[in-house]
Amino acid sequence: MAVERRSRDRDYTKPLSAKQIERGRHRRRVKGDWEEMGALQLSFLRAQGLQPGHRVLDVGCGPLRAGIHLVDYLEPGRYYGIDINQTVLDAGYDRELPKHLHAKLPRDHLRATDRFDCDFGVPFDYAIAQSVFTHLSLNQVRLCLFRVAKVMPPGGRFFATFFSAPPSHPLDQPRGDGALWTERNAFFYYRSDLQWAARCAPWKAHYIGTWGHPRHQLMMEFRRIDPKLRLRASGAARRLRRALQVAAQAARERRARP
Repeated sequence: MAVERRSRDRDYTKPLSAKQIERGRHRRRVKGDWEEMGALQLSFLRAQGLQPGHRVLDVGCGPLRAGIHLVDYLEPGRYYGIDINQTVLDAGYDRELPKHLHAKLPRDHLRATDRFDCDFGVPFDYAIAQSVFTHLSLNQVRLCLFRVAKVMPPGGRFFATFFSAPPSHPLDQPRGDGALWTERNAFFYYRSDLQWAARCAPWKAHYIGTWGHPRHQLMMEFRRIDPKLRLRASGAARRLRRALQVAAQAARERRARP
């Protein structure tokens, strides 16, 4: 299974020909549920407080499956997207985005990048990465979080889906669906993995869990925090630990006295 998954990941980066795009290959690159998944992402973000005046970054936007819905909902110029495949981006803009929405999405708001270069010169209120972490190594997840943090002010919210192994499942024993929860699959994570990855940048991770995904991907929220607050909090925590250690040592010494 791991070999098949890696092959699909490599295949996604390959440019599509005009004939492949004509046959709808760009849609198949992002799996099925085209209408359902696009609308689901908009519905989820709106439930999280998204307003038309907010600015949104779509990480791994592909052929604009969610972008079509977001561009329609947001005010003009408020949607931005990045993806690793330029031809998939082009197919989304030229074939999938309705013509009447082109005026709301400047072409330079879409960028092909293989290292999450999302600095468009503007700050973002919301970001979403739907079925992106499910194809990334843990270090790539960290890079994504690090880069996105640079373009979000404190209070900005980044939502990312992931496959999570049941904590009780033995790492060396496949389940009925094959090697999904074993070391052969480098793209599933425990909740604590993503919480650890969030520490590479000023994020506070919050587990949301189920959100209606048809293949049961879970949702994690990363809320951008002020790094100075994190430093002050960590300093206060160290001082508290030290005070508790001193108090415990003093108690032990009192008990040891004759």
